[in-house]
Amino acid sequence: MDAASAAVAPKKPASIEGLLELARPDMAKVDALIRERMQSPVSVIPALAEHLVGGSAKRLRPLLTIAAARVAGAQDDACLKLAAAVEFIHTATLLHDDVVDSSQLRRGKVAAHLIWGAPASVLVGDFLFARAFELMVEAGSMAALEILARASRVIAEGEVLQLTRAHDLNLSQELYLEIIRAKTAELFAAAAEAGAVSAGASPAHCKALRKFGQDLGLAFQLVDDALDYSGESQELGKNPGDDFREGKATLPLLLAISRTGAAEKAFWDRVVGRREQADGDFERARELIRMSGADAATLDLAAEYAIRAKAQLADFAASNSWRPALEDLADFAVSRRM
Repeated sequence: MDAASAAVAPKKPASIEGLLELARPDMAKVDALIRERMQSPVSVIPALAEHLVGGSAKRLRPLLTIAAARVAGAQDDACLKLAAAVEFIHTATLLHDDVVDSSQLRRGKVAAHLIWGAPASVLVGDFLFARAFELMVEAGSMAALEILARASRVIAEGEVLQLTRAHDLNLSQELYLEIIRAKTAELFAAAAEAGAVSAGASPAHCKALRKFGQDLGLAFQLVDDALDYSGESQELGKNPGDDFREGKATLPLLLAISRTGAAEKAFWDRVVGRREQADGDFERARELIRMSGADAATLDLAAEYAIRAKAQLADFAASNSWRPALEDLADFAVSRRM
């Protein structure tokens, strides 16, 4: 690692225990609301939803909604229904994504579509989207409703864009970042912005918290993409190599392709372009990514986004205990590299 990379890399694994403790009373209410609203007389709906929702330990996106509201000065519980809505939107997208990607694991469990089938998974995802919009309406903020409704649309656009550019060995880094900005970072951004709006924050503070969430989401996704080639199942909650097997053109892969040259072109064309994969191909791809420094470069970019995220908190009082807790969250997003 060069000096510039060392400057942005966290010195030690970060912890968000402080944030979790601050948010504990609020998140207990959000969890109760989530479990109440995922109930239905159609028994497969709560069973399937519980399979996925019950596997989420930290609930980072609703946690971000709560933290953004509190750092912006919220004293009431207006943000709670928005936080629950954010979790339902996220869970719905996961159910749909796992069907599209034929994923085997999610949050360390067998993917729901392998148990209940793809049609049930898609329809329960639709149910959770509907619940999310009910909660947004009940929250009584047209501004927050607009923010989260727009996010739902942008996420769908990002997923479709990724699908149309799957297996594209010539995907540019700029377009890759556009894809993850839409499919992942948009919900982080909207979660934080909705929390700020619910607190009655100033336009400047709403904008800063939205940007914090967006940069945090980019950092988070970049690390996830790198860990797909270097992590283990227990830390990922899914099988390592899922992106490779699905032929997804993520940044570690794109950088490795550009850095390994003509000698490996036939390999990349076969395993990614045509998805003709054999035993040992993932291990070879993993080694090429490591040797080319593509994984380290991806993680360094994630660390840069985490620094940008923390810079957005500069106008919030240092004495506000939620500010350092949010800074810890940005560090946590990239500390998973270690």
